[in-house]
Amino acid sequence: MIDLNQTDWAIQSSEDSNGVIIDVRTDMEVEEGKIPGAIQYNIQYSSQFMAQIKSLDPEKNYYVYCRSGGRSVQACMLMNAVGIKNTYNLLDGISAWTGNLE
Repeated sequence: MIDLNQTDWAIQSSEDSNGVIIDVRTDMEVEEGKIPGAIQYNIQYSSQFMAQIKSLDPEKNYYVYCRSGGRSVQACMLMNAVGIKNTYNLLDGISAWTGNLE
């Protein structure tokens, strides 16, 4: 897992043709807006979350975020534990995001 600040995370994720953006927040949080192109995998549903990440392509790069950066760190560690090598955590989460939301 690599922690990236907002600027680096935004640039790297937008330029990465092998990248996937993962939002690990709850449904209610996602309703408030999400980073464009993000796929939601709610980490609070632990068994479902584990099944979802185990099905991911381990050769892709995953850009992970939550509200403030805590759950995304946990998600990145779990992803690394199941064999996904390249995970990038958004420091301070979406609460510090100044980019577009959908």
